[in-house]
Amino acid sequence: MDRLNKKNAVFVFILIFILSILFSFSVGRYAISPSDLVKILLSKVVGIERTWTSQAETIVFRIRLPRLYLSSLIGAGLALSGLVMQTVFKNPLVSPDVLGTSSGAAFGASLALLYNANYLGVSLSAFFFGLAAVFLVMLMVRHIRYNQMLALVLGGIMISSLFSSSTSFVKLVADTENTLPSITYWLMGSLSTYRNSDLYLLTGASLVAFIPLLLLSWRINLLSLEEEEAVSLGLDTGRLRLICILSSTLLTSAAVAVSGQIGWIGLVIPHFTRMMVGNDTRTTIPLSMLLGASFLTIVDTISRIATTTEIPLGILTSFVGAPFFLFLISREAKKHEA
Repeated sequence: MDRLNKKNAVFVFILIFILSILFSFSVGRYAISPSDLVKILLSKVVGIERTWTSQAETIVFRIRLPRLYLSSLIGAGLALSGLVMQTVFKNPLVSPDVLGTSSGAAFGASLALLYNANYLGVSLSAFFFGLAAVFLVMLMVRHIRYNQMLALVLGGIMISSLFSSSTSFVKLVADTENTLPSITYWLMGSLSTYRNSDLYLLTGASLVAFIPLLLLSWRINLLSLEEEEAVSLGLDTGRLRLICILSSTLLTSAAVAVSGQIGWIGLVIPHFTRMMVGNDTRTTIPLSMLLGASFLTIVDTISRIATTTEIPLGILTSFVGAPFFLFLISREAKKHEA
């Protein structure tokens, strides 16, 4: 696949994002024409003669706009988290939950559902257990000086396994009539039950994480160098890695707390972005965010219109992500054989 220059890539990715927004706003059980959609959106800014129904306005502003906002932020956050983690660990197979974030968040939500916590309690429990998982990993490896990246990965595998087993135990003892179905559905990922608290949690976490990663995007490039070379250029690699890991963890924890477990975005989207524009993180970071937001927006829209009941997001992202990842692997294999 031919790479795009920066200007063309920005134009293409922004266009994809705009089209995904229009698609999400327009389609559904109550269809809204593009012309009415534009008028409804502009009506909050300038005076426009009313040619649409109050029902259409309610659907746009109270149902589809908040959901579009969440899907865009979650998609952008997971894609950015995956890209940063792959750069930090110098491994293209790394995903945002390499340090056990998703498994910790899943256990936190399952535990809260087991004890009949309210919606906010479930979200906060998932969020803080996701952060706790990474904190435990870093606590385990803090005294290891030799090959610390490998130690982090192994620690993440262990903590992830521990929390996954704990989640299985919670499901085992949960009430099979009410609690177990709730846990199972939450783990598959969905935006159908969002609340206003989700908007605040995700917005706050995203701002705290997006800002340092975007400001440090040119420095993150240097993490792909050998340790001695990066240090010789004046880079404090330890501090930068810590900022990257903490920011990525914050994004992943917030995303899982709001939407449940949604896989493949943080693994596949960074690969596709690098295929299109190369490896410069000054370009790949913002473009991965745009593409991740577009992808999850489209998937979420399909999930609510494909059948009479919503399809969990985790199922759809797997259907799309797994075949595409196989394509990437075969493409790389052919490249090395040539």
